[in-house]
Amino acid sequence: MQPNQFQIKVVLLGDSGVGKSSIVVRYIEDRFYEDLEATIGASFLSKTIELQNKVVKFNIWDTAGQERYHALSKMYYSDSQAAILVYDITNRRSYDAMKQWYRELKEFGPRSLMIAVAGNKEDLVENEEVDMNEAREFAASIGAIYKKTSAKTRYGIDQIFREIATKGKYTESRNSINLSKKIPEKGNSRRGCC
Repeated sequence: MQPNQFQIKVVLLGDSGVGKSSIVVRYIEDRFYEDLEATIGASFLSKTIELQNKVVKFNIWDTAGQERYHALSKMYYSDSQAAILVYDITNRRSYDAMKQWYRELKEFGPRSLMIAVAGNKEDLVENEEVDMNEAREFAASIGAIYKKTSAKTRYGIDQIFREIATKGKYTESRNSINLSKKIPEKGNSRRGCC
């Protein structure tokens, strides 16, 4: 890696059907598929951008939202620097479940994790079941970024990743980012890009 180049491991969490995979595909490939299949386990994609005279490589893990894969998610966020909690703005149950994902993330994830909340499917705002102010207040209460997004129209997609890169306090170290808070050592932790 060159100087001023950083890697950020980002994990997307949320229930099945909220559009996590669609967000990732839109961000990486700038495409939208109406009939994207549900993720099994997790999928990995990456994207490198230039931002404020730095090169930032996002290593993005899209986790499955189905209950049977729920326990596997811990593997993917245990050494992440950022997490995007996704809910479907037209589905109140997905918003309540997103809060459960947050509780689990706080219990098992790194302490200095950059968190973003994405209210996805903004293109269906006429069917919105979760008030934007309620979601924004929740995000503020946990110190998270809040964005409404639409994988279909690309609304808010680039912005949420840019905010993760710019609002995280990081320094160059071992080809990855270090947030300003110290991450506690865990026994036999893996080293590497992912």
